[in-house]
Amino acid sequence: MVYFLFILGFVILIYGAKLLVDGASSIGSKAGLPQLIIGLSIVALGTSLPELVINVFASIQGNTGLAIGNVLGSNIMNTLLIIGITAIIFPIKVSTNVIRRDSWINLIAILLVAVLANDHLFGSSNNALIIYDGIILLMFFTIMIYLLFTGKDEEIEAVSEIKQFTYVKSILLILAGSSGLFFGGRWIVDGASTISIEMGISQSTIGLTLIAIATSLPELVTSVVAALKKNTDIAIGNALGSNIFNIFLVLGTSAVIHPINFDSSLNIEIGILIISSLFLMFVIKVGKRKRTISRWEGLLLATGYLLFLIWSIFF
Repeated sequence: MVYFLFILGFVILIYGAKLLVDGASSIGSKAGLPQLIIGLSIVALGTSLPELVINVFASIQGNTGLAIGNVLGSNIMNTLLIIGITAIIFPIKVSTNVIRRDSWINLIAILLVAVLANDHLFGSSNNALIIYDGIILLMFFTIMIYLLFTGKDEEIEAVSEIKQFTYVKSILLILAGSSGLFFGGRWIVDGASTISIEMGISQSTIGLTLIAIATSLPELVTSVVAALKKNTDIAIGNALGSNIFNIFLVLGTSAVIHPINFDSSLNIEIGILIISSLFLMFVIKVGKRKRTISRWEGLLLATGYLLFLIWSIFF
C-alpha cells in the first residue's frame, strides 16, 4: 500500500498543483491583476509547488537528505535534460532577459548554496543549512521577485491565456488542488522513507533521482511542447526560473522549518550545477551561433544528465 500511495502521490501532487494554479490565476484575473503579475507569481510558483510541498513535509519529518536531494536533483534535470532535449528538438534562441538576468541569478543561487552549506570552510565541524541560511535564501528570493516585477519581461508575453472560471469554481479548484498537494506530498515523503529503509538507499539519492525526475516531468512536457511549436525561448526561461525558485524559495523555506544537514559528497552535485550553468553561459555568449543553444550542444547536455543518472544509481 505504501508503494501504491507513493506512485499515486505524484499524480495527485502534480495535478493538484495545476488545479490550484488554475483557480488562483482565474481569481487573480477576475480581480483585475495584470497578466504580468499573475505569470510572475502564481504561474511561476506553480512549477515549483511539487518540490516545495515535498520539501515542507520532508523538513517537518526531519528527512533533510530528501529535501536537499530533491532540489539539487530537480535543478540538474532542468539544466541538463530539459534544456538539452528542448535544444535537440529545435535550437534554442535565447532571449535578452535570460542572458542578462536569469542565467546570472541561476549561477549566483548555486554559488550561494555552496557557500552557505559548506560550514567547514568557516571553521565549523558540521555542514548544514540552518534557519539563518534559510532566511538569507528567502531574502534573495524577495530581491529576485522585485527584479522580475521591475524589469521588462519578454518571456511573460508567451504565457498562455488564463482560463476563466466562476468564483465558486475557482475556490473549489483551489481547495481541491490544496488537498491534492497535502495528501500527495505526505504519501511521497512517507513512501520515500520506506524505500530508503528497505532498499538501503540514502534519502538524498532518492531525492536526486526518483523524486526529482517525477516532480520535473511537468516542466519536461511543457518544454517539449514548446520546442515542437518552436517556442524554445519559453523552455529555457521556465527551466532557469524553476531552478531559481527551487533554491531561493524551496530550499530557503525548508531550512527555516528544520536545519538541513549537508553531506559533503553533495558538493559533486553542486559542482555539476556550476559547470553546466557556466557551459550554458559560454555557448550562449561565444558558441558557433551566439545567443543560441544548438542541437549538438543540447545533445551534450542530455548525455551529461544520462551519465549523472547512471553514476547516481550505480556508483
